[in-house]
Amino acid sequence: MTQHTITTAHEAIREGRASLGIELGSTRIKACLVDDEGRTLASGHHSWDNELADGLWTYRLEDARAGLRAAYAALAADVERAYGERIERLAAVGVSAMMHGYLAFDAEGELLVPFRTWRNVNTTRAAGILSDALGVNIPLRWSIAHLHQAVLDGEEHVGRIAHITTLAGYVHELLTGERVLGVGDASGMFPLDPETGDYDVAMLHTADELLAQAGASHLRLTDVLPPIRRAGEAAGTLTDEGAALLDATGALRGGAVAAPPEGDAGTGMVATNAVAPRTGNVSVGTSIFAMVVLERRLASRHADIDIVATPSGVPVAMVHCNNGVSELGEWAGVFHEFAGRIGSAATRDEVFEALLSGALETGTDEGILAYNHLSGEPIAGLDEGRPMIVRTPGSRLSLPGVMRAQVRGAFATLSLGMRTLADEGVRIDEIAAHGGMFRTKGVAQRLLAAALGAPVVVSDSAGEGGAWGMALLAAYAAEAHARGEATPLPEWLAARIFRENAASRVEPASEDVADHEAFLARWEAGLAAERAAAAAIR
Repeated sequence: MTQHTITTAHEAIREGRASLGIELGSTRIKACLVDDEGRTLASGHHSWDNELADGLWTYRLEDARAGLRAAYAALAADVERAYGERIERLAAVGVSAMMHGYLAFDAEGELLVPFRTWRNVNTTRAAGILSDALGVNIPLRWSIAHLHQAVLDGEEHVGRIAHITTLAGYVHELLTGERVLGVGDASGMFPLDPETGDYDVAMLHTADELLAQAGASHLRLTDVLPPIRRAGEAAGTLTDEGAALLDATGALRGGAVAAPPEGDAGTGMVATNAVAPRTGNVSVGTSIFAMVVLERRLASRHADIDIVATPSGVPVAMVHCNNGVSELGEWAGVFHEFAGRIGSAATRDEVFEALLSGALETGTDEGILAYNHLSGEPIAGLDEGRPMIVRTPGSRLSLPGVMRAQVRGAFATLSLGMRTLADEGVRIDEIAAHGGMFRTKGVAQRLLAAALGAPVVVSDSAGEGGAWGMALLAAYAAEAHARGEATPLPEWLAARIFRENAASRVEPASEDVADHEAFLARWEAGLAAERAAAAAIR
């Protein structure tokens, strides 16, 4: 960091021009402080985890509040260490969190049942009823599915529901006193009308009728669901009580502009500059999911496609795969252990890079198929998973071949879901990819480009993550508040944040695309072996 940059950072913090983004992820609560150019000034985090209580996955809200304070304290300590400053004022603040799930409150604001996260799959009946009645795919994890299932199950608390929200909406209300939700997060609660950016009125009416038929005639979704705000729109300000919740030292004062609370999918789109139509992003980790910003509505309902929205309200097709690169990571761990046993001091990253180095060698995986399914995978038609490698007797077993099969197998389920979008005529100009495996330059990026048939961009800033994306949305809200209007979000990101961002771009070669299509046909046929393994191996 240059002396000029350090001086500028000092001024931004001292003058209250920095913006704070907080994201409550599945394993960490992260805080990120940026200046008005989106440069990261400081960060902090706190680890937490879900727990299984009475058969349902949950997080305790007291842990969320404590985690907020801990993540902010770590960020404030980072600021003091780096700049010798205490944060007293902020230009803006924003909160994002895991999407979907179910937080139900009574009229006094008391939580009625423990927070039910996106991970719960007890909503099969409700999701099926809603999908059929509304004519759109309602995934198990959506908030409306959780609410309707509670009604179907005759849960006692239903009669006392005043409102429901998401985790981001809950924390935003703690900090601002405002009960609102960003449009992207709201799109995972209930279907939106893309013309208005609000809940679909006709679908609200149908869902109300379904709730009444199930025994909850007192519920009206227009009263129960939180009001929606788009990125850049007013969503309140940080109150003195909210500032005290964040900062136990009392140094932070209220008054910062608050951005609409968002979901982690939306902040991922912002962090990768994938918010304009015909762009998208792919997140590769424990799971793999693609977000593609649409130019128009899809012609048909698809069970493997969720329709959500960008923080500006533009429709997005989401392809979510339960299984990602965990199995590839397990293999890397085995080779790292082997390296240690023969006296090598190679790190896990060095081992991983060596393993991937040969994965671009075409033809090495001929006759070899790898399946990464640790759990069930709806897109692949699997109720259960069994990670495995299978090969024909005449195939040649080699390290490049095994690794090529592993990487291509990890992307295969995503290819099946993306094929649905291609059949719908969805065009993609480029996909931004992020995840640890892209640190090995060019390998996974080229194989993903072949799997998607679209250019894949890996940015130097992609690793900043969702808290950074939320901090950018907070800075965007501060500027919109100061000017009295908002520049369109895609234009603002391109001109203000990503104008000098370094990125590598890989175009899909026609021969690579053809090779992947041939591989995918073999891999899809081999799913029969995966199903047999799940049935036979217990």
